[in-house]
Amino acid sequence: MSNLKGRRIAVLATDGVEQIELTSPVEALRDAGAEVSVISPNKDAIQGMNHDKPGDKIRVDARLCDVKANQFDALLLPGGVANPDNLRLVPEAIQFVKGFVAQDKPIAAICHGPWTLIDAGGAIGRRMTSWPSLKTDLANAGAEWTDEPVVRDGHLVTSRKPEDLPRFNVAVLELFGE
Repeated sequence: MSNLKGRRIAVLATDGVEQIELTSPVEALRDAGAEVSVISPNKDAIQGMNHDKPGDKIRVDARLCDVKANQFDALLLPGGVANPDNLRLVPEAIQFVKGFVAQDKPIAAICHGPWTLIDAGGAIGRRMTSWPSLKTDLANAGAEWTDEPVVRDGHLVTSRKPEDLPRFNVAVLELFGE
C-alpha cells in the first residue's frame, strides 16, 4: 500500500456528487495516511447521491473561497451528473482546478468528474476516460477518449464509473504517492 503521510489532497465536490466516488477514494487515501479535505462552494455539507437517489450528507472541510491550489499536493474530482455540472458554473471552482492544471499537480477524475477539467483547460491533448456520455465533450475539448476502466496520462488518472473504483483507487494511490 502507498504511504501518503504528509500529502494534502483536495476533493472538489458539491451537491449531487456520486457518494461512492467520493467516499471510496477518500477512505483509501486516508488509510494510506493522506490528509484529505472536501472542498466545496457549500458551507457545511453537500448532498451525496446513490445514482439518482439521495444518499448521505457529506461534511465539507473547507469552503472553496478559503483555499488555493498551492495549499494541496493533488486533486480528486468525483463524479455524479449534477456535481461537476454545478461546479462548471462556479468561476472559483474552475480557477481552483486551473491552479492544479497550471502547476502540473496530480489530478484524478472519475465518471462525470472530467467535465470540470474541460472548463479548466485540463483535457487538451490528454488521453482520458469517463462516463460514456462525456466522450464527445472530451473529444471536442481536445482529449483522446478511450473506453477503459482506468487511464493514466502523466499526472492525470481518469476512470469511468463506480464499478471501476477498486482499480481507480489503486491508480490514485500510485499517482498521488509519487
